[in-house]
Amino acid sequence: MTKIDPWGSVLVNDYSKLIEDFGIEEFNVKLFPNPNRMMRRGVVYGGRDLKIIAQCIKEKKPFYVLSGIMPSGDKIHFGNKQVVENVRYFQDHGAEAYMLVADLEAAATRGISLEEARKRALDFHIPAFIALGLDPKKTKFYFQSENKDVTTLAVLFSKKVTANEFKAIYGSLEPGRIMAAFTQCGDMLFPQLKKRVPGIIPVGPDQDPHIRLCRDIISRSKEMKFMPLASVYHKFTPALNGELKMSKSHPESCVELPEDIKLVCKKINRALTGGRETLEEHRKKGAIVEKDMVFELLKFHLVESDDELNRIYTEYKSGRMTSGELKEIACKKMTEFMNDFNSKLERARKEVNGLEFIR
Repeated sequence: MTKIDPWGSVLVNDYSKLIEDFGIEEFNVKLFPNPNRMMRRGVVYGGRDLKIIAQCIKEKKPFYVLSGIMPSGDKIHFGNKQVVENVRYFQDHGAEAYMLVADLEAAATRGISLEEARKRALDFHIPAFIALGLDPKKTKFYFQSENKDVTTLAVLFSKKVTANEFKAIYGSLEPGRIMAAFTQCGDMLFPQLKKRVPGIIPVGPDQDPHIRLCRDIISRSKEMKFMPLASVYHKFTPALNGELKMSKSHPESCVELPEDIKLVCKKINRALTGGRETLEEHRKKGAIVEKDMVFELLKFHLVESDDELNRIYTEYKSGRMTSGELKEIACKKMTEFMNDFNSKLERARKEVNGLEFIR
């Protein structure tokens, strides 16, 4: 069985096997109106109880979307961008949006003090998520440590699962991770204390253990009358060397936000490509696009137009476009993106003082 770990950095190579092994639903793009870039291109690949959320959108029924910020560093990376884009999609289609700061989890699993986590979240992480597209006027923010309902739920939920069941899901019984997992379940169901409506959690596949745990807890907490918890999963942005998922733990192959554009272009120029060994062979056989991490960067993040991406794919696949030319396109697109992000980040920093936080 494929192993997925919420705290690991392994890159999934076969998402169809992940779907089969863990009973994940394949994502049906036809269910959702005006699908975003990731949905259209198969980057969003699966989820759980997606038809319930699709029905809420179609019939304009209430539902919520929730995600979290891990304030463990002073930068984020492109994987965070994927989560924000999916939160924004559901936000734009009627969901009430919640964004939590996982300061308790940062303390339990990363050794970050609550004071430092708060400072990082307010100075950078929340503004960065707003710069990436989160609508602050339609989002409810909170810190885990300040939300007593969340911590109360975590305690109640800890009685619903045995140690053996927890170990079967996560593979270990580390106390910090146990606490973090139950607190996340409290986060995911906290919005339902106000009103029992379905919710959806956009995450990468590594977070599916948390979703499964929470869904099990719902089935064992019938007295609390929780509505279904859905999830939607996006593929990992691969590291530029193609070996792992993009992570700040491997800065040489990770595009961080923000980052000096000259350094980013150097990383792009060193990235794993699908080009052939010689120009003659490349012109004759064309690129192996599926192995090219620069093209993946364009597909996942930097080219919004499907027509433009298809044109690049056709040119590169045929050999008419070289790896060097593809990297030039990526560097130009990245420069435009980074300049736009930096500008929006500065504006977003001015908005933080006006945000309301749930306590």
